[in-house]
Amino acid sequence: MILTLKRLSANTRYTAHAMIIFTLLGPGVRVNAEPSSYPVKQQIVYDLKSVFASVQSMDTTQGRARIGGTLVELLVDEGDIVEAGQKLALVRDAKQKLQIAAFASKLHSLQAQLQLAKTTLQRVSTLQKSGKASQSELDKAQTQVDVATADIAALKLDQAVVREAQSQGDVLAPASGRVLSVNVIQGAVVMPGEVIAEIAADRYILRLLLPERHARFIKKSDTVLVAERGMLDVSDETSQSVRREGIVSQVYPELDNGRVVADVNVEGLGDFFVGERVRVWVSTDQRQTYVIPESYIHRRYGLSFVYLSDGTEIVIQPGSKLDGGIEVLSGLHTGDTLVQRPTPNAAHANSAGQ
Repeated sequence: MILTLKRLSANTRYTAHAMIIFTLLGPGVRVNAEPSSYPVKQQIVYDLKSVFASVQSMDTTQGRARIGGTLVELLVDEGDIVEAGQKLALVRDAKQKLQIAAFASKLHSLQAQLQLAKTTLQRVSTLQKSGKASQSELDKAQTQVDVATADIAALKLDQAVVREAQSQGDVLAPASGRVLSVNVIQGAVVMPGEVIAEIAADRYILRLLLPERHARFIKKSDTVLVAERGMLDVSDETSQSVRREGIVSQVYPELDNGRVVADVNVEGLGDFFVGERVRVWVSTDQRQTYVIPESYIHRRYGLSFVYLSDGTEIVIQPGSKLDGGIEVLSGLHTGDTLVQRPTPNAAHANSAGQ
């Protein structure tokens, strides 16, 4: 039997094996009479081009000094995560401390004057009731009390102004995000409005730079595929399961050195470095081709075969792996029906016809 099988053709050999297996299984075991089938038809696929994108912050803001003075304490460093309103640094002006001390001394003096004026007013009021002091003297004493009270109130306001200016020496983060750079060192003299730290706001996007010839293919709301971190080598076998989808949120109308600039929204970019490069696949054109599930392809002797519903085994030329299956470059036609394995009856009929 073995010698006979070696002389048979490929289809006849397959039929003989199938009949032997069916006989060994016996009547108690059933073979699927109707295997799953797949109708062949052309599909629209998109040609994907591998390009690089860089992680960028949608907004970059600065933590600035609001007063001039000496930076006495620096509280953040590059790479730190900060919240809105968090202190970044402390700027102090030595003159403000002296001004506050001077206001405190002057306040004690005015309070003493007010106390003396109140005592004088009380004495003159008593004398005026007994007829020993005139009304004008009483009015003069009352005026001195009012003047001292007003001077104390004005001095307290001036003191509050200096204290507020001192509190503005606290450099605060205007938004939550990551510190990109710190532009000063502790002990440096800063001017009002000087940038202390640059902060990338906590919203990140991928920025694409595509060749000008691809400008007509990319548009807002397009879907792109984004690789995981570190997959920069063009030879990486990146499967669909480790790619993330991103949505083109904006396409800028101005070319930058012959390149189209576009922004892509992708979840989970917070753990990337700002400026880090990521491999992205974008659609550059579309075409029609045949795509079949990989389970229908059988490989032997370096060739790829598929089975038609009538039991015929044909050779195909597979192409690249696409989302949903394998592209077939040649061997199939619209209207063909594929099965994962031929039924014994179909295989026997096909062998008999040959």
